[in-house]
Parts: sequence; C-alpha cells; structure tokens
Amino acid sequence: MTIALWCVLIASLIPYALASVAKSGRPYDNSKPRQPAPPGLHQRADWAQQNSWEAFAPFAAAVLIAQWTHAPQGGINLLALLFIAFRLAYAAAYIGNRPSLRSLLWLGGFLCVIGLYVLAAWTGHPG
Repeated sequence: MTIALWCVLIASLIPYALASVAKSGRPYDNSKPRQPAPPGLHQRADWAQQNSWEAFAPFAAAVLIAQWTHAPQGGINLLALLFIAFRLAYAAAYIGNRPSLRSLLWLGGFLCVIGLYVLAAWTGHPG
C-alpha cells in the first residue's frame, strides 16, 4: 500500500478523533448524538469534525484518481502527506480559535487536493 493510500486512511480517522474531543470532558447523552456541543472548545472541535468529513471525499477521490492514472507516486505521496499535515494543523487552529490561521491551513489542504488532480491530468495516463 502506498503512503498516499495510508494518508486516505488517516484522513478518514481525523473526524472521529475530533468527535472524541467534541464529546470529551462534558456530559454526553448518547440518545441525542446530534445535539449541538456547548460553545467553546467542544463546539469548535465539532465544527472541525464536520469540515473534516467535507474535506475527506474530494481528497480520497483525488488520491485514487492520481494513482489510477499512474501519476508519479512521489508527487502523490508528497501531496497526500502535505494534505494530512494541513488538516491536522487546521484542526488544531480550529480548536484553538485561530480563525485566520485556520482559513490559511484550509486553503493549503484544498490546494493539495487540486494539486493531485493536476498531477493526474498532466502526468498520468488512464489504466
């Protein structure tokens, strides 16, 4: 399995980790799992979790497409690792209430996804 595919697994686990942060250290009623988190750290962790789910599908698709087109594996791996680094830093900035930094980190992750598609289009070939 390539580094990039391991990064897809890691990216799929980030929302679960953030959900744990959102639900930790406070009363949690499992009969109401969608009840909004209280304002503050828990709410920001919940919002970061939601955004992480939104970012996962485009990233996973981009990695799979880049690999399917046989784009250079080193480039795929680098962009996938950068995406994970940006998303982890993004989550920390979200929980830490650093909105401007969070937006820049989100952009970095988004550009990694675009980069994977560009890499597939420019250097890869189907099948």
